[in-house]
Amino acid sequence: MLQTKDILWGFFYIACAAAIQVQVTPTHREISVGESKFFLCEVVGDAKDIDWFAPNGEKIQPNNPNIQVTRNDETTSTLTIYHADVDNAGIYKCVAKSGDKEAQATVQVKIFQKITFKNVPSPQEFNEGDDADIICDVVGSPVPFIIWKHKGARIQANKDVRYNIMENGHLMIRGIKKTDEGAYNCEARVMETGEINFKMINVIVNVLPTIRARQSEVNATADMGFTTLLACDADGFPEPTVTWIHNNIILQSGDKYSLNEDGSELVIKGVVKVDEGEYTCLAKNKAGEMSQEVGLNVFVQAKITYLNNETATEFDEEVTLTCEASGDPTPSISWSFQNRMFSEGEQASWTRPDQYESHDRNIVVRSHARVSSLLLKNVDFTYAGQYLCTASNSIGQDNQPVYLEVRYAPKILGVVTVYTWEGNPANISCEVEAHPGASVTWFRDGLQLPSANITGVKIYSTPSISYLEVSPESQGDFGSYNCTATNVMGTESKEFLLIQAEVPSPPEIRRTEPFSSSAVVEFDEPDSFGGVPIIKYRVQWRPDGQGWTGKEYDATEDMTRINIAGLTPDTTYEIKMSAINGKGESESSTAVKFMTGPIREPSAPKLEAMVQNQGNTLKVNWIKQDDGGSPIKHYLVRYKPKHVSDWKPEIRIPHGSEHVVLNGLDWNTEYEVRIVAVNSKGRSEPGVLSFRTATEPTTMPGASGSGLSTGAIVGILMVVFFVLLVAVDVTCYFLNKCGLLMCIAVNFCGKAGPGAKSKDIEEGKAAFTKDESKEPIVEVRTEEEPTQNQEGVVPTEPSETTPLTEPEPTDATPLAVKTLPSDSTNSNNPAFAPSSDTVSETVESTLPDVGPLVDLSDAAKAEPIGNGEGPRERPGSPPSRVDDCAKDARKHTQNDGKMKDDVKTEANNTAAEVKTVPNEAPQTNGNESKA
Repeated sequence: MLQTKDILWGFFYIACAAAIQVQVTPTHREISVGESKFFLCEVVGDAKDIDWFAPNGEKIQPNNPNIQVTRNDETTSTLTIYHADVDNAGIYKCVAKSGDKEAQATVQVKIFQKITFKNVPSPQEFNEGDDADIICDVVGSPVPFIIWKHKGARIQANKDVRYNIMENGHLMIRGIKKTDEGAYNCEARVMETGEINFKMINVIVNVLPTIRARQSEVNATADMGFTTLLACDADGFPEPTVTWIHNNIILQSGDKYSLNEDGSELVIKGVVKVDEGEYTCLAKNKAGEMSQEVGLNVFVQAKITYLNNETATEFDEEVTLTCEASGDPTPSISWSFQNRMFSEGEQASWTRPDQYESHDRNIVVRSHARVSSLLLKNVDFTYAGQYLCTASNSIGQDNQPVYLEVRYAPKILGVVTVYTWEGNPANISCEVEAHPGASVTWFRDGLQLPSANITGVKIYSTPSISYLEVSPESQGDFGSYNCTATNVMGTESKEFLLIQAEVPSPPEIRRTEPFSSSAVVEFDEPDSFGGVPIIKYRVQWRPDGQGWTGKEYDATEDMTRINIAGLTPDTTYEIKMSAINGKGESESSTAVKFMTGPIREPSAPKLEAMVQNQGNTLKVNWIKQDDGGSPIKHYLVRYKPKHVSDWKPEIRIPHGSEHVVLNGLDWNTEYEVRIVAVNSKGRSEPGVLSFRTATEPTTMPGASGSGLSTGAIVGILMVVFFVLLVAVDVTCYFLNKCGLLMCIAVNFCGKAGPGAKSKDIEEGKAAFTKDESKEPIVEVRTEEEPTQNQEGVVPTEPSETTPLTEPEPTDATPLAVKTLPSDSTNSNNPAFAPSSDTVSETVESTLPDVGPLVDLSDAAKAEPIGNGEGPRERPGSPPSRVDDCAKDARKHTQNDGKMKDDVKTEANNTAAEVKTVPNEAPQTNGNESKA
């Protein structure tokens, strides 16, 4: 029996080793001209020769410079196409041979010439009004067709007679305009391949210059060494260059003339009378040239020749400021001070054309020839400052400042009353204006501060303000404090009062608006704040006959309403209020009674919306209102576009939530949202909100997108190919008992071939039919979670046992086997021995009444390798090769056969029977596998 089985095993593994399969990766490829690609030919089986054949049927030789074949190892060969040409297209064949066995696989290579832009100059320039021929020469295989776009829109020649797309793909624009300037998209497409490429062409429209003089005639100042400016502004595209011509001579920058960077401004230095005349401004660019005449009239510019600062004392009768000027024509002279203008011409009285008087007659302007005087009467300290004298004529003007110094005694400013209370520091501010500067002294009851007899005061000073900080400790620290300022012009004193602040008067409750569990209190502010601001309001309420409950609310400007919550429905309450400032709390207001409403539906929530960054996502927040005296159970949200009648499915939100996010809304659509609060009494009125989503963003050609990168696409394709390859191999394993998985199962998992499997099953059945009274259950668990035996001992990894059934292939972790005997005599079994040499002894001594066990030891010891070279051998074992397949199979068969005979003999003696229950064994965790 064993010899026949060995022969069958041998034939099976010889057939396994002799079978050849060829796979080319990838099976087809499209290559652009000039690209380099490679193809991998993988052979499953023992192949002596692996050859590649060109589309013409000739074998590709290794010395081919453009197409190279490389034998990587015994099972793979690589075909590499360098710098692909259209002649390289066709079907390539990989042929593997081993003796008289031969297998082959093919790959179809298609060569395409990518869209190539041969002549696409950018920018391309044209003159306005010309017929523009925008060049875009494109080649490709197949021949692409051209689409032109401008400003994101496709140019359609059949709708605008100005445009014409020529046969060579060029774009003709008749009578091109400046508005036609910009970026044009020359887009080439190949319908057969779906290839698309484009080039952006910058079209520039040159415009003939236009020129205009800033002044057709310029008045210049002569004989004063001054300069004058002649300027003309030129427009055009590109920006024109400007040159100046005088007396048929082109003017250049030098000692006499100076030109700015673009030549539009001509500066004439040291103007003299002979510089008078016509100057030609000539503007030129690529589109042509234009000129403009500018006349220069030479005059004498106004100039202030005399101005003198003045000093006065406050309350002087008058002070006079004098300004003299020269120029031709005779200049006019005006005065200004801060935002006030004084001129004898514009504001003169009708009786005295050369004189101006202010409405209070304290300011008078007098002019005579080239002299002007500003007379200030009844000098006041506010007259001090900078005055501006302006002399102007038709050529230009001259401005010069003059200063009036007014000396005056100190003047004390500031609020005279300051409120505070004991222990609260307060600042008294003494602001002083004086010229010259004044010294400031503080007094209290005639004593200069700080004083040893007076504590709790500090003085801080700035150039214009002196601060007295008082920290009152008793009523005696309140009262009058004196600030005295002194300079050379005099002395001034002022009394400041530090007043004891009082608590505010009570607010007055005007009315209450009760709800079921809350109420709104409307009140009037206290009549007296006590000198300092109100900082809080205290509200107290109680049911009739019970203690007061209170809460403080921060005071805000014009605060007249407070909302109190947590009330009991259908209950009569008393409510009172008090105001709190820094000094303390006021008396309480007169108590007002009100009665809360019965338990009812809640009030409608208040809604507010916030559009999220996506533009079509909305976050709706709501503010809980009165709950009607019964806790809110949940909120119900409904929404829909306003133009449709059907609402979106209702959304239920937990009672503690305060917002909901609506995603995936339509762009640029007006929505209506309704939210109701639900308590035990029912639903509230809906809170309603309307809003409009943003306009959907658009992506222009050439804009960066969120598509996958080339590397990501290649990675996905490789994963898909690998999964497909594994699926094919698994299918071959289960249907035809062949493939890579079958080879692994036979060599390393102890898996029997198709013929041997039926024999082993028959032998197992013969052993089982002896006695069916005992049916041990084989329970399979992963080694990660070992299960304790009946004595609490955790079994170690099982040793090799006599095979009865074959383990199914699995991707789970190696398995540990535990046998649960149905007989009580098996309850003291020790763990399995780890060595295969003592298997028979272990089985005989520990399992006297148990039949053959399931052999899973090989499955537990095989270590998979992820490099495609099959399972790795255990340490100390010889290397596994495909050629040794039959030898390894015979070795496993002999060992298995010997163990089977031993177990069968033991089974006959004990009349034991084992029954596997793969679907009925209890599973205690997710890692347990089927036996």
